[in-house]
Amino acid sequence: MKRFLKLYAIEQKVAFRSLDYLVFAVIMPIGILLLMSTIGGQIETNAGYTFLESAFASLICVGICAGSLMGLPLTIADYRDKKFLKYFYVTPVSPLWMIGAIMLCQVVSSLLSALSISFVAIVILGYQFQGNLFLFIGTWFFTLISMMSIGLLVASLTKTVKTANALTSLIYFPMLFLCGTTIPFELFPPFLQKIATFLPLTQGIQLFKAASMNLSLFQYSYDIIFLVVITIICTLLSIKLLKWESQNENEKSTCLFTKRITNTLSNRIIR
Repeated sequence: MKRFLKLYAIEQKVAFRSLDYLVFAVIMPIGILLLMSTIGGQIETNAGYTFLESAFASLICVGICAGSLMGLPLTIADYRDKKFLKYFYVTPVSPLWMIGAIMLCQVVSSLLSALSISFVAIVILGYQFQGNLFLFIGTWFFTLISMMSIGLLVASLTKTVKTANALTSLIYFPMLFLCGTTIPFELFPPFLQKIATFLPLTQGIQLFKAASMNLSLFQYSYDIIFLVVITIICTLLSIKLLKWESQNENEKSTCLFTKRITNTLSNRIIR
């Protein structure tokens, strides 16, 4: 346990040194929250709640989205590309511990983002939380686990850091702009709302709104089932496809090993 905590502490220090986390998970959602509350925070939507209430539930997911769909897969892909995970085989520590430390790091980062947004919304903007706190926390963990399973799958499918960067951007930015995190979902035209319902983060945001406004979760059974299925599929595929080193490195090692055997046999034959 001490080894794992040391790994986590080092990984968390490295994460806090990155400006990407500060910009995308803290500054950006707080800026959007302040902007939306200034423009029309107390204006009611067609669903019967204000834009501030909608923005709070939506922006809580920004930290989850940034950590799970950007931070997690890019870090694993980078460490695999630099052979960090492979080197753990010659140490008493399993590579799984490193992945666990990276995941815990992203959990803490997402939690700090959620607490920062909650502080600004409640203390500065006067937001009043109407829902069940325990249900809201459970929804937060449920959505986080679902998004992390997608991030692990992305890390398993990509062979290089460049590929991981391209794929995470392809997944992250559509979810960021189409799921209602930056632009209120209620303002989307009907055809965009239909498209957004197929994105996993949209289901998480709907559950957050229900939990924060004391709405019944029974009417969101589709969202819950959808996220459960996504989580199971992505987790199983990640377990099957995740490799500790890139395929290119495996091929290079195999070629080098073959060349050495060939040279050795040739030298013996010549002698």
